[in-house]
Amino acid sequence: LSGNMKNRESIQEPIFDYYNHEVPDIDLSDCEFPHVIEIYDFPQEFRTEDLLRIFCTYQKKGFDIKWVDDTHALGVFSSPITARDALGSKHTMVKIRPLSQATRAAKAKARAYAEFLQPAKERPETSAALARRLVISALGVRSKQSKTEREAELKKLQDARELTIRHV
Repeated sequence: LSGNMKNRESIQEPIFDYYNHEVPDIDLSDCEFPHVIEIYDFPQEFRTEDLLRIFCTYQKKGFDIKWVDDTHALGVFSSPITARDALGSKHTMVKIRPLSQATRAAKAKARAYAEFLQPAKERPETSAALARRLVISALGVRSKQSKTEREAELKKLQDARELTIRHV
Protein backbone atom coordinates (compact mmCIF):
# COMPACT_ATOMS: atom_id res chain seq x y z
CA LEU A 1 0.00 0.00 0.00
CA SER A 2 2.67 2.51 0.91
CA GLY A 3 4.92 1.61 -2.03
CA ASN A 4 2.50 2.93 -4.60
CA MET A 5 2.03 6.44 -3.11
CA LYS A 6 3.80 8.20 -6.01
CA ASN A 7 1.08 7.21 -8.47
CA ARG A 8 -1.75 8.61 -6.37
CA GLU A 9 -2.87 12.03 -7.46
CA SER A 10 -4.27 13.29 -4.16
CA ILE A 11 -5.62 12.15 -0.85
CA GLN A 12 -9.11 13.40 -0.15
CA GLU A 13 -9.51 15.17 3.17
CA PRO A 14 -12.60 14.27 5.21
CA ILE A 15 -15.54 16.62 5.00
CA PHE A 16 -16.72 16.02 8.59
CA ASP A 17 -14.56 15.77 11.70
CA TYR A 18 -16.35 12.99 13.57
CA TYR A 19 -13.85 12.98 16.43
CA ASN A 20 -14.69 16.53 17.49
CA HIS A 21 -18.41 16.39 16.82
CA GLU A 22 -20.51 18.31 19.33
CA VAL A 23 -24.22 17.73 19.74
CA PRO A 24 -26.07 21.03 20.12
CA ASP A 25 -27.59 21.57 23.54
CA ILE A 26 -31.34 21.06 23.76
CA ASP A 27 -32.91 24.36 24.66
CA LEU A 28 -35.97 24.04 26.86
CA SER A 29 -37.51 27.21 28.21
CA ASP A 30 -39.18 27.39 31.60
CA CYS A 31 -42.59 27.69 29.95
CA GLU A 32 -42.40 24.42 27.95
CA PHE A 33 -42.63 21.97 30.87
CA PRO A 34 -43.22 24.09 33.99
CA HIS A 35 -44.80 21.13 35.81
CA VAL A 36 -41.70 18.89 35.36
CA ILE A 37 -38.53 18.94 37.49
CA GLU A 38 -35.31 16.94 37.34
CA ILE A 39 -34.48 14.76 40.34
CA TYR A 40 -30.79 13.88 40.37
CA ASP A 41 -27.73 12.90 42.38
CA PHE A 42 -29.36 10.08 44.31
CA PRO A 43 -27.91 6.59 44.94
CA GLN A 44 -28.09 4.10 42.06
CA GLU A 45 -29.89 1.65 44.34
CA PHE A 46 -32.94 3.93 44.55
CA ARG A 47 -36.14 2.55 43.05
CA THR A 48 -39.37 4.26 42.07
CA GLU A 49 -40.85 3.53 45.51
CA ASP A 50 -37.97 5.39 47.20
CA LEU A 51 -38.53 8.51 45.10
CA LEU A 52 -42.29 8.31 45.63
CA ARG A 53 -41.68 8.09 49.38
CA ILE A 54 -39.55 11.25 49.29
CA PHE A 55 -42.27 13.14 47.39
CA CYS A 56 -45.20 11.50 49.22
CA THR A 57 -46.71 14.87 50.18
CA TYR A 58 -47.36 15.57 46.49
CA GLN A 59 -48.91 12.22 45.57
CA LYS A 60 -52.43 13.22 46.57
CA LYS A 61 -52.14 16.33 44.39
CA GLY A 62 -50.82 14.27 41.47
CA PHE A 63 -47.18 13.20 41.06
CA ASP A 64 -45.42 10.73 38.80
CA ILE A 65 -41.83 9.60 38.13
CA LYS A 66 -40.23 9.07 34.70
CA TRP A 67 -36.73 7.60 34.75
CA VAL A 68 -33.86 9.06 32.70
CA ASP A 69 -31.02 6.84 33.97
CA ASP A 70 -29.85 5.26 37.26
CA THR A 71 -29.28 8.59 39.02
CA HIS A 72 -31.65 10.95 37.15
CA ALA A 73 -35.42 11.05 36.95
CA LEU A 74 -38.14 13.46 35.94
CA GLY A 75 -40.80 14.42 38.47
CA VAL A 76 -44.13 15.17 36.79
CA PHE A 77 -46.53 17.23 38.90
CA SER A 78 -50.19 18.09 38.38
CA SER A 79 -49.48 21.82 38.05
CA PRO A 80 -46.58 24.29 37.72
CA ILE A 81 -47.46 25.70 41.15
CA THR A 82 -46.99 22.31 42.79
CA ALA A 83 -43.68 21.82 40.93
CA ARG A 84 -42.46 25.25 42.08
CA ASP A 85 -43.44 24.34 45.63
CA ALA A 86 -41.43 21.10 45.37
CA LEU A 87 -38.41 23.02 44.06
CA GLY A 88 -38.46 25.09 47.24
CA SER A 89 -38.24 22.05 49.51
CA LYS A 90 -34.97 20.48 50.63
CA HIS A 91 -34.24 16.75 50.61
CA THR A 92 -31.21 15.01 52.09
CA MET A 93 -30.99 12.10 49.63
CA VAL A 94 -31.85 13.81 46.33
CA LYS A 95 -31.24 17.10 44.57
CA ILE A 96 -33.83 18.82 42.41
CA ARG A 97 -33.79 21.55 39.77
CA PRO A 98 -36.05 22.94 37.04
CA LEU A 99 -36.07 21.13 33.72
CA SER A 100 -34.57 24.18 31.99
CA GLN A 101 -31.37 23.61 34.06
CA ALA A 102 -31.38 19.82 33.67
CA THR A 103 -28.81 17.61 31.98
CA ARG A 104 -28.89 17.06 28.22
CA ALA A 105 -30.19 13.50 28.70
CA ALA A 106 -33.09 14.69 30.88
CA LYS A 107 -34.02 17.40 28.38
CA ALA A 108 -33.85 14.90 25.51
CA LYS A 109 -36.07 12.48 27.42
CA ALA A 110 -38.57 15.25 28.13
CA ARG A 111 -38.65 16.31 24.49
CA ALA A 112 -38.94 12.72 23.23
CA TYR A 113 -41.69 11.75 25.66
CA ALA A 114 -43.59 15.05 25.73
CA GLU A 115 -46.96 13.37 25.32
CA PHE A 116 -46.31 11.21 28.41
CA LEU A 117 -45.24 14.20 30.51
CA GLN A 118 -48.66 15.80 30.65
CA PRO A 119 -49.61 16.99 34.13
CA ALA A 120 -50.45 14.09 36.41
CA LYS A 121 -54.19 13.86 37.07
CA GLU A 122 -56.06 12.08 39.77
CA ARG A 123 -57.77 8.89 38.79
CA PRO A 124 -61.52 9.36 38.36
CA GLU A 125 -63.85 7.92 40.94
CA THR A 126 -64.99 4.39 40.10
CA SER A 127 -67.03 1.59 41.59
CA ALA A 128 -67.26 -2.15 41.34
CA ALA A 129 -70.74 -2.06 39.74
CA LEU A 130 -69.65 -3.19 36.28
CA ALA A 131 -67.41 -5.96 37.62
CA ARG A 132 -70.17 -7.14 39.95
CA ARG A 133 -72.71 -7.17 37.09
CA LEU A 134 -70.34 -9.13 34.81
CA VAL A 135 -69.54 -11.72 37.48
CA ILE A 136 -73.18 -12.16 38.44
CA SER A 137 -74.26 -12.60 34.81
CA ALA A 138 -71.39 -15.02 34.11
CA LEU A 139 -72.22 -17.15 37.15
CA GLY A 140 -75.95 -16.91 36.61
CA VAL A 141 -76.76 -15.95 40.18
CA ARG A 142 -78.95 -13.17 41.60
CA SER A 143 -77.42 -10.05 43.10
CA LYS A 144 -77.62 -9.62 46.87
CA GLN A 145 -77.54 -5.84 46.43
CA SER A 146 -80.81 -4.01 47.05
CA LYS A 147 -82.40 -1.72 44.48
CA THR A 148 -81.67 1.39 46.59
CA GLU A 149 -77.98 0.41 46.89
CA ARG A 150 -77.76 -0.05 43.10
CA GLU A 151 -79.43 3.31 42.49
CA ALA A 152 -77.12 5.05 44.99
CA GLU A 153 -74.07 3.55 43.31
CA LEU A 154 -75.33 4.60 39.87
CA LYS A 155 -76.00 8.15 41.10
CA LYS A 156 -72.50 8.32 42.59
CA LEU A 157 -70.98 7.30 39.22
CA GLN A 158 -73.09 9.85 37.33
CA ASP A 159 -72.03 12.62 39.71
CA ALA A 160 -68.36 11.66 39.28
CA ARG A 161 -68.78 11.62 35.48
CA GLU A 162 -70.37 15.10 35.51
CA LEU A 163 -67.59 16.42 37.75
CA THR A 164 -64.95 15.03 35.36
CA ILE A 165 -66.65 16.60 32.34
CA ARG A 166 -66.77 20.00 34.06
CA HIS A 167 -63.03 19.87 34.81
CA VAL A 168 -62.09 19.02 31.22
